[in-house]
Amino acid sequence: MTVNGWLQITLYVVIIIALTKPFGGYMTRVFNGDRTLLSPVLRPVERLLYGISGVDEKEDQHWLVYAIAMLAFTMAGFLSLYALQRLQAVLPFNPQGQAAVGEHLAFNTSVSFVTNTNWQSYVPETTMSYLVQMAGLTVHNFLSAATGIALAVALIRGFSRRSASGVGNFWVDVTRCTLYILLPVSIIVGLFFIWQGMPQNLNAYTAVTTLEGVKQVIAQGPVASQEVIKMFGTNGGGFFNTNSAHPFENPNALTNLVQMVLIFSIGAGLTNVFGRMVGSQRQGWASFAVMGLLFLAGVATVYHSEAPGNPAFAAMQVDQAPSALQAGGNMEGKDVRFGIANSSLFTTVTTDASCGAVNNMHDSLMPLGGLVPMFNIMLGEIIFGGVGSGLYGMLLFAIIAVFVAGLMVGRTPEYLGKKLESKEVKMAMLAILVLPLSMLGFTALATVLPAGLAGPENAGPHGFSEILYAFVSATGNNGSAFAGITANTMFYNSTLGLAMFIGRFLMIVPMLAIAGSLAAKKIVPPSAGTFPTDSGLFVGLLIGVIVIMGGLIFFPALALGPIVEHLAMTAGTLY
Repeated sequence: MTVNGWLQITLYVVIIIALTKPFGGYMTRVFNGDRTLLSPVLRPVERLLYGISGVDEKEDQHWLVYAIAMLAFTMAGFLSLYALQRLQAVLPFNPQGQAAVGEHLAFNTSVSFVTNTNWQSYVPETTMSYLVQMAGLTVHNFLSAATGIALAVALIRGFSRRSASGVGNFWVDVTRCTLYILLPVSIIVGLFFIWQGMPQNLNAYTAVTTLEGVKQVIAQGPVASQEVIKMFGTNGGGFFNTNSAHPFENPNALTNLVQMVLIFSIGAGLTNVFGRMVGSQRQGWASFAVMGLLFLAGVATVYHSEAPGNPAFAAMQVDQAPSALQAGGNMEGKDVRFGIANSSLFTTVTTDASCGAVNNMHDSLMPLGGLVPMFNIMLGEIIFGGVGSGLYGMLLFAIIAVFVAGLMVGRTPEYLGKKLESKEVKMAMLAILVLPLSMLGFTALATVLPAGLAGPENAGPHGFSEILYAFVSATGNNGSAFAGITANTMFYNSTLGLAMFIGRFLMIVPMLAIAGSLAAKKIVPPSAGTFPTDSGLFVGLLIGVIVIMGGLIFFPALALGPIVEHLAMTAGTLY
């Protein structure tokens, strides 16, 4: 680890902190329906969309109606994306003549993109046409992100409203999020990416001859427009197979920094939206502090693990001098342009924020370095998290933490003036526990069936980690992979698709039930026995609850993979 490396990490943290309050204020105005700088241009477009679709923007939907609208919207998106892939061969904007996508892969990809997971069991540049990339994948990068943000705002309204029957209007929330937040930033930053060297065209791939005389085909296409929303919406579905390690997706250190800032910007800003809507920005900063401390612990662990290099190299006698192969750390599988500090930062940011847009191969991480992203996703990506999902995941843990605090002081637990009763606590536990049920259940299934065991390319604990990480990433709607597993099979396409569905919707519905229940309650003024939820004490309690619950639920699985592998490597053996 170096001073320069820590300065790069510090710069990133400072930028995120500086953006949180102004961006949160802007998003609050958007979702409250207040006038913004863009209203003169976008408000007529918004009204036109409501008129065409028959939406009454003043309608306040019951949580169940909100949930049904969200599920119907998602199902329509799934079917349209599936059809696009299956009909790809006969549709236009296909200069490379890509064939129709197979039925199992099309199912997996459709579920992946409508759930904001963007898991890719395929090589994009040899599988998807430009039309599917633009009208299918990029469109759902916008819509799945807008859906997640809308759901988080619905839960915030549950805390901020009193004696209300509704939690907002799903169609209005998604429309405003797309028009006022996602599109403007994507247009501006997309143009910046083009300036920095990202392709944005509809040309056929270019055939060239290298200096060695070898024929090579260089893929290109509408890259910049997909790249910006892939990052800003914490989607992660890259235009190229190597994702953000590809120079067309990430040309230089400046674009690398901008991409990481995009990933955290909405998740961090939503903590401020939460504080503003509930009437106390300190509440938002308390959530931000919990996320920030967990993030710093994660990035420090990955950096510490990766910086010394791989000790197995010494036994192979390939690294005999300090200035030799590993002077910069464990760079195998990493993007050498950005160094080990940026690689560690990017790894932690993307796995905290439900974004699979890695600029390295997670399979090349040291055992404890690989444990961090795995554990981050296991927690439900609550550390800033995917757009929306990070905040509502954190608030579910906050409900549990306040319940624990209430038990400690012998009082009915209250959070933001709302009494937390058995219904809310049960729904919160259901939403949280559905994640390990899917992650560990599918992993167990894959480790006993021949079709599952055929996937990992490595034996021993690392092979187990490859299987575990796949289902952790799918259930957590992250989309990154250890990369050492062959997932484009009927078994993995089907089971990973189901895991994505479970991780998204079986968590969302109980969360919306909590929002509806809280919105209907009156706000109780704080008293002498009220637990302060905007203090350092609450931050510590919440972190403790998160770490203890995560450790108790997932430690056995982690111990079978990265921890055993770390002990074996420390002992000087490979397995």
